[in-house]
Amino acid sequence: CVGLRNLLQRLSFSVKYYSKHNHLQTVCLYSKIKHQKCHILDCSGGTCAHQTVPPGSIVPWRFFSCKEGTKIPSKRKQNTSITTSEHLYKDLLKSEQENWSDISEGYKSMTKRIKEKLEELHNKYMFNSGSPRIRFGENVYFEENGCIFLSKADDDEGNVDVLFSTEDLGFSDAFIQRIRISPDQRYMAISLKSNNSEEATCVITKLGHFPAVEEVIPSVFSFEWATNDVLYYTSQKNLKCQNVFMTTFTNRKHTELVYTEQDARFFVDIYCTKDRRFLTINSNSKTTSEVWLVDCRHPFKLPALVQARTKGLIYHIEHRNDELYILTTYGEPAEYKLMKAPVASSGMENWQLVYALEKKTKLVDLEMFSDHCIMFLKNAGHLYLNVISFVSHSVQSIKLPTWACEFELESHPEHTTSICYFQLTSPVHPPERFAYSFKKNNLIEQAVQEVPIITNCHTTRLLAKSKDETSVPITVFHNMNSKELHRKPLLVHVYGAYGIDLNMSFKEEKLMLIEEGWILAYCHVRGGGELGLSWHKDGCQQNKLKGLHDLKACITLLHELGFSQPKYTALAAASAGGVLAGALCNADPELIRAMVLQAPFVDVLNTMMKTHLPLTIEEQEEWGNPLADEKCMKYIKSYCPYQNIKTQCYPSVFITAYENDQRIPLAGVLRYVQKLRKAVLDHASNTNKTGNWIPNIILDIQANGSHCDSSWEDSLNE
Repeated sequence: CVGLRNLLQRLSFSVKYYSKHNHLQTVCLYSKIKHQKCHILDCSGGTCAHQTVPPGSIVPWRFFSCKEGTKIPSKRKQNTSITTSEHLYKDLLKSEQENWSDISEGYKSMTKRIKEKLEELHNKYMFNSGSPRIRFGENVYFEENGCIFLSKADDDEGNVDVLFSTEDLGFSDAFIQRIRISPDQRYMAISLKSNNSEEATCVITKLGHFPAVEEVIPSVFSFEWATNDVLYYTSQKNLKCQNVFMTTFTNRKHTELVYTEQDARFFVDIYCTKDRRFLTINSNSKTTSEVWLVDCRHPFKLPALVQARTKGLIYHIEHRNDELYILTTYGEPAEYKLMKAPVASSGMENWQLVYALEKKTKLVDLEMFSDHCIMFLKNAGHLYLNVISFVSHSVQSIKLPTWACEFELESHPEHTTSICYFQLTSPVHPPERFAYSFKKNNLIEQAVQEVPIITNCHTTRLLAKSKDETSVPITVFHNMNSKELHRKPLLVHVYGAYGIDLNMSFKEEKLMLIEEGWILAYCHVRGGGELGLSWHKDGCQQNKLKGLHDLKACITLLHELGFSQPKYTALAAASAGGVLAGALCNADPELIRAMVLQAPFVDVLNTMMKTHLPLTIEEQEEWGNPLADEKCMKYIKSYCPYQNIKTQCYPSVFITAYENDQRIPLAGVLRYVQKLRKAVLDHASNTNKTGNWIPNIILDIQANGSHCDSSWEDSLNE
């Protein structure tokens, strides 16, 4: 329901999958309650061998029986060496857990104060914040606390019906991630996710006076209704999504395999065009796309290919008035453009340009309406709306408030609506709701905040000169009342991978730091996507060191301009951001005093050498293939955090890791911590100076959560 945001992001990283549960009991739910305030969900919600079959192929219809709770047999051979290795791993894990238990005792009073402050901020700004709703005519669907409610758009009294409850069905530890309502509103499909798993279960409920669970499908990632009673969905296995199924809810229920993807680098998902004319089967690697169309008027016909995959060509499909609108990198420069072509002749030789983005502009999202298209853009750190009129063939550009750093597009199932709703936010600014009216051609701030938002936080946008003279953007936040900024603590954020922007949405802990005098800096280094696709390309594979040079230049400039100093500077990163953070820690440890990492990718070389891991093959387009290219192996080895640990003075390091993390193996994090701790102690014993400062190397292993994906309660504890 959020346009093409998820499709764009899926080109950059292997998407998450949801919920460990494979079974639900069928029950009936129906009640009428008075509902005062609601949280509302955004319902966007091996080795490569030479192929002898097409990379992606349509499978002839055949009956397919879904089996629940199927276990995947382990590929491990139970030999002595592996058994010994497992014992060592368990001993190391136990040792780190005991170490954390001892160390954390010293932080209890500080933890208590911080937790109380964060809860206060959360209740103040987020508890009553409105999130997107799904609107179908006069009906409005929304989620709160594991329940899905139905209300009337014109009902001001807060009357709602309960359609679904996770708790009543025994899913108290799961939350609702995605919702899809059938066109006639007779069925509702939802996905349930547990914090301890990346897998999801799709639950289909038949709506009416007594809503009841109709079917449960395990291991599902994306799903869309083709018609009132035909659902298409993708299955996932080992972090891969390569099969598309169709299931019907007519008198003759059956499920069939529709499409299968043979190339391990590609990930498959499903999207429904805004006018509900087509479902698109999207097969994407990190650099290449292929799309097949399912005609919703004839859902049992074989899907039709739009354009065969061409290396380096990315494209996504929308539809309007018998024409395909194609968001693509086709042509020069290799940035996103909006093009169109007739449905009957959709090959790229027939693509006509509608609109091209300016240089160094990032396309964040795109939403189609009956007579308009809205592009959500980033340029030079500022956010814009570009409204394209298909009637007047005009483009209107609207600059959004300067404090805004992130968009959140709301759900608009009806493409004929005259208003586009979205939210704006920043790390220190809670979400505010806005709307754009096509009829009035203006931007509307939807509601006055019940709680005044702080206005004493200053936002500064800077440019740092990297080693090759490239200008690298930095976004800085600090309290306007702060004096002597060079004495204030500074928290620097970095990511720089997969073409993904730094997360700059609101976080209670960021606002708390600002109120306590901290400076926050976000370094938009190459490898990320802040300045478009070329910004990512200039920071991946054989260009990965450019991101490290960018980060060093950013921190150096901040110190030169009087924003803190090295002894008061901390560096924060998560997941793949751990590569650049860990590399800086090895190369220039004197620039920072502390480093905080969450589920960090710090053992790049060893990981990319193991093709049996689920993501290694598809990750080669980001990091390279060290097994096939010795030059690539040497290059990765030159920056890999684990490979470059040496005996020297390091900053203190705090790492949070997850036992259930399928993306970043815990064993690699454990090896990194052990090697880093040894280097620190060796340096301390070698220098042997009185009063010599020995940094802390701390690892907190979370039993709950899975790869940077935690509930509010778990993230609060972290």
